[in-house]
Amino acid sequence: MNSQLIIPLFIYLIAVFALAFLTQRYQKAGNFLTEYFVGSRSMGGFVLAMTLAATYASASSFIGGPGAAYKMGLGWVLLAMIQLPATWLTLGVLGKKFAIEARRHNALTINDMLYARYKSRKVVIFSSLALLLAFFGTMVVQFVGGARLLQTVLGISYQNGLLIFACTVGIYTTIGGFRAVVMTDTIQGVMMVIGTVILLVGVIHAGGSLESLVTKLHAIDPALVSPYGPDHFISQPFILSFWILVCFGVIGLPQAAVRCMSYKDSTSLHKGMVISTVMIGLLMFGTHLTGALGRALVPEVASPDQIMPTLMMTVLPPMLAGVFLAGPMAAIMSTIDSQLIQASSTLLKDLYINYINPQIVNEINADRKLSRISLWTTGIFASLVFVAATNPPDMIIWLNLVALGGLQAVFLWPLVFGLYWSKASAFGALSSMVIGLGVYISLIMIKPDMAGVHPIVPTMITGLCAFIIGSLVKPRKDVNHSSMPINEQS
Repeated sequence: MNSQLIIPLFIYLIAVFALAFLTQRYQKAGNFLTEYFVGSRSMGGFVLAMTLAATYASASSFIGGPGAAYKMGLGWVLLAMIQLPATWLTLGVLGKKFAIEARRHNALTINDMLYARYKSRKVVIFSSLALLLAFFGTMVVQFVGGARLLQTVLGISYQNGLLIFACTVGIYTTIGGFRAVVMTDTIQGVMMVIGTVILLVGVIHAGGSLESLVTKLHAIDPALVSPYGPDHFISQPFILSFWILVCFGVIGLPQAAVRCMSYKDSTSLHKGMVISTVMIGLLMFGTHLTGALGRALVPEVASPDQIMPTLMMTVLPPMLAGVFLAGPMAAIMSTIDSQLIQASSTLLKDLYINYINPQIVNEINADRKLSRISLWTTGIFASLVFVAATNPPDMIIWLNLVALGGLQAVFLWPLVFGLYWSKASAFGALSSMVIGLGVYISLIMIKPDMAGVHPIVPTMITGLCAFIIGSLVKPRKDVNHSSMPINEQS
């Protein structure tokens, strides 16, 4: 185990823990729930951009995506750039309206927003359970990505790498809450960009030139330098599906939407849109191009998910390799800490406080009790994910995309229509959630031949139709009363 490799990673992990402790110490006094789950709504533009981009960039961006580019070639790099406007769309569509309504209703979670709009316990309970199930899958992906990274680089067993990663993320998330998450995301975002640039430059230097690497790819398989990849896997229907799944559909991801509830002012929102879009562009292009070009340097790997850490060990000096290691570790940690906070808020706020013990918020020492319960719920959920990650899939990108699609099937239309359509009703929202998720799961399990179209496309169409028909068949009761729809009150 090379000490020059370990030192930068060790310094980075110490900095993360230190920031979490400092964040806890300087948290704003007042309501525990507001501080712990939305950081007292105080994010500036740069922090908003970094936490949103860092949350979006995950194990799939640094491990799974480059692994797919390694198999599919340069066509997958072009495909990955579909993700460029993802954060811009999220902040542009939800952004200001979402923040106004969150403050007006004192909403701390996505499900708070859904209840404020639809006044339906069924909608909240179903969305809460769906969120926990999907987050469980996506968090398994992050745990597997972190463990494989440590396994490949440090030469330790997968199980030991998993244990180190799980303990690190679980502890600092539990300690500092949302504020610690967004502050560490800011550091992690910077580390991602630095690590991506270092490794891409190292790969091109090791290959002699970009032209030389592309020539070697062509010699391995001409399809690796075509827009369509081997066996024309990247077809036009697949491109459309991918755009919906990883770009447009991102608007419906709870871990991204909650950032729209937490920024400070309109100036912060506008800065966040620009900075996060630039950062996503750099990260997606850099990581996926590195994975594709890596095929020319390392023609064979045990698993495509190992290409990034393998390249790191192959082309970089130990000290720079340690800096790069902090990049994908940052991407993975910044995604999973956001999901842990969301899962904790769903269990504590949306289910326990709302439906099991609503009187706890009025008890003496309520903040202390809520803090203790939050610690336990976060720890238990992380432990369950840890157990599931002990038996990892071969390629994590597919599991991650399945879980993302499930979240979008449930949340996209209720969130968007809840803001922009005055006739949106609870029955329409619940119909869209249930039917959309049912169709998605059925298509994933049955796997019918749809000529390259991903199940997310018919899922979105079905969910949209179910929402509109359900809202028209059973409209909301207060359309003509003093309680105005959200889009008219903002």
